[in-house]
Order: sequence, then structure tokens, then C-alpha cells
Amino acid sequence: MNDAHAFDPQLLRRYDRAGPRYTSYPSAAQFSTAFGRNDYEAALARAHHRGGPLSVYVHVPFCESPCFYCACNRVVTRQKAMAATYLERLLQEIGLHARKLGARRSIRQLHLGGGTPTSFDSEQLGRLMAELDRSFGLVDDPGREYSIEIDPRRLGPDTIADLAAMGFNRISIGVQDFDPAVQKAVNRLQSFEETRDAVVQARNYRMRSVGMDLICGLPRQTEQGFAETLDRAILLLPDRVSLYSYAHLPRQFKAQQRIDPRELPDAGLKLRLMRLAIERLCAAGYRYIGMDHFARPTDELARAAAAGRLQRNFQGYSTGAGLDLIGLGVSAISRVDGCYAQNARQLNAYYAQLDHGHLPVERGLSPTADDRLRAELIESLMCRCAVEFSGLEWKHGIRFREYFASELAALEPMARDGLLRVAETRLEVTPAGRYLLRAIAMVFDAYQAAAPGQQVRHSRVI
Repeated sequence: MNDAHAFDPQLLRRYDRAGPRYTSYPSAAQFSTAFGRNDYEAALARAHHRGGPLSVYVHVPFCESPCFYCACNRVVTRQKAMAATYLERLLQEIGLHARKLGARRSIRQLHLGGGTPTSFDSEQLGRLMAELDRSFGLVDDPGREYSIEIDPRRLGPDTIADLAAMGFNRISIGVQDFDPAVQKAVNRLQSFEETRDAVVQARNYRMRSVGMDLICGLPRQTEQGFAETLDRAILLLPDRVSLYSYAHLPRQFKAQQRIDPRELPDAGLKLRLMRLAIERLCAAGYRYIGMDHFARPTDELARAAAAGRLQRNFQGYSTGAGLDLIGLGVSAISRVDGCYAQNARQLNAYYAQLDHGHLPVERGLSPTADDRLRAELIESLMCRCAVEFSGLEWKHGIRFREYFASELAALEPMARDGLLRVAETRLEVTPAGRYLLRAIAMVFDAYQAAAPGQQVRHSRVI
């Protein structure tokens, strides 16, 4: 959907409120310590019998300096010994998972995020990949998706070559904004040349996909400055672009306290920046995938969206529908046999559990039948912008219009505003509504309806 004219600032303001990003349903806000290690191990045992390939996420939390906008779980340090200590625990956790699964299950998708995964040097990354191969099994087929987030400022001369040799075929580059004034305000000075060189190296070593992250709503952003950032980003021809909306939550994220709120764009300017980005990216041939993702038509993400194979997971939009997800590292989240399990969020607690030979699960959730129904509905909204009633009725044994009578009534104002259409057998989101997918999905979120005060824990829709 490339129709930037569907971007209606008045409607966006009307429906702009805080809510989940729906990388899972229920969202992580609903995870509880009532779900523990034993529950997760039972899910792993059930997954053993089902088999099939895996998706694996590895969290590497270390950064040499803080980016003030960051809301990730990270540890700011220049001590290389901390990365070495962390790696040893990661290797332990991989081995524990392999034993609990009880069978080798090849890795179809792999993503290293952070933090800065290249806090590990090439030798350390090689050890990590070797253990993943030994415990699960890496694959060589061209269809694999092995991605890693990189910081162009922290690359050695052979880093990209080493990553390609290890099997990585996708990289994701954090840019956020090329404007030096914005970079200074968020403590991330990164030249265009550093970013360009990383992209060129990735192409030289035949990386299949280069992704780029931009953020809208940062301090000191202007229309002229952001237009130049967009032009420079497009010049580098990334295969995917993620356009995130900055959420200023300084009470939750300490680093954001370093940002002067007076320098943040007001609501009107932020919307103009978003519209500018959508117009420029679509004019350059990118397809709007949904939420904050754009992809070139030849990219697998765009092809998956066109074929209805898109899904949401904790990294955003993904092509690996139906895969069990193993999360490794501090704060990482797994989804196995429909259950969610999150690791300890503090390094000391994470280390302590592994040192006792335990998987470091801190909390999680085993979904109810209602959770599973709503999760499937919300994912269909987020990924396909439509819900077919008959499929849910057959699979979950419900009558859609009866089960969701109150939700359908709550959607009527959105339908009058042209955000969606409700027919007898399906619900379809319009081009204007695609910019408000989170707001539409929230109508079907039983936890938001039961405790609307929890919305303060989430970012705003826009």
C-alpha cells in the first residue's frame, strides 16, 4: 500500500493514544512470575514432539556509550571482559536449551540484537555460531535469514567479511538521523560516510538484505533536516527501512532523562515528518508493509506481505510464520508451543540462574483459549489488514459476531471515519486505517479493556 494520500493527520490525532505494539498477544505487560522455569521446560518438551525448524534471537546488551533515545535493555561499558563473561553464559544457555528440547532442530531464522552485537569480536561471534550449530544446526540454504544489528562506528576492517563467512546474510544498521544537530542531542554521532561504507561492504560480501532504522520525533528534528536524512538513506538503497516513532518515556528509561523535552517536535511537526517519510519512501519504490516497516518489492518481507505469509514477533514483522522462537540472553523472550517465557532482565540474576544449571526464566505466560483466539485475530489485522470471520469460527468454535459483539460495536466510529469496513463475513482495514493498526487492534485487546490504566506503560500509536 503506497498511497501516502491516505495519511490523514486529523484522524491520526483523534486516535493517537498509548497501546501495545502487538509483537505478541498478550503483550509482555501481562507476563507474570506465576509462569516460571518449570512451565517453560514443559513447553520445550512438547515442542520436541512437534519438531520443525527454529527461529532464534540472541540479545547482546553491551554498548560503549548511551544513545539517549534508547528504550532497549542494554549495559553501557567499555570493559571487554564483560562481553567475554556474558558469552560463556550464553553458551551455557544454548546447551541447556538443546538438552531440554531433546532433538536437533535446525535454525531457519537467526537474529542478533542489542545493545551492540558486535561488542563481541569475530572470534567470540565465531564461538557463538559454532555452539548454535552444534546444539541446533545452522543451515546453508539460500532461504535462511541470519541477521545481525551493527553499529557502523564500531566496525573493524574485516568485520563484515567475517560476518558473511559465519553465515550472516542480513544486516540491520541503526541510523536514526543524519542531521548532526539531532545526533548531538541524542548522543549518537555517526557520519554518513561511516554508514555508506558499511552498506558498501555488505553489498561487496553479498549480504542478501540491508536494513536501516530511522526515528521520527527526535529532538531538534526539522522538516528540512529530516528530508535530507531521507534522501541520503534512499541513496544507499537499503532493502528495508524501519521508521520508528520516538516515544519519550523518561520515567521508564533513564537515558531519556538526558533529552530536553523542549527540543522535541510538537505533535503537528511530528506528523509532518512522518508524512514526509512515507511520501519519500513510497516515491522511491518502497512498499509500506505496515506499522513502521517499508521494503523494496524484491525483498522477502514485501513478498511475504503480498503472499499473506507475514507474521509479528518480538523483532517486528517477520517471514517465519509458525516457528518456535528461542530467546537467548538477558531479558530475551521465547515463544514455544504458544507459551511466552522471558529471561531475567538483570545480568546478575541471569548469571545466577545459569550458574545453578537452570534456564534463566523470570516470568512468562501460558495463553488461555481466549488469548489464542484474540492473538490470531490481532496478528491477522497487523499482518494482513483483514480478518476472515469463518476461519476463526471454524478453528476456535465460536460465532464471530456473537463473541465479539461489543468489539464490533466499538469499531463503528472507526468505520464511520473510514478506517475500516465491516462486512457480513470479514473485516477489512482501509488505506487510511493502516496507519492506525495498533488503535484498531486495541479494540480486540481484552487486557486493555479490563485495565485501561496500563496504557501508560506503552508508547503512543503515533
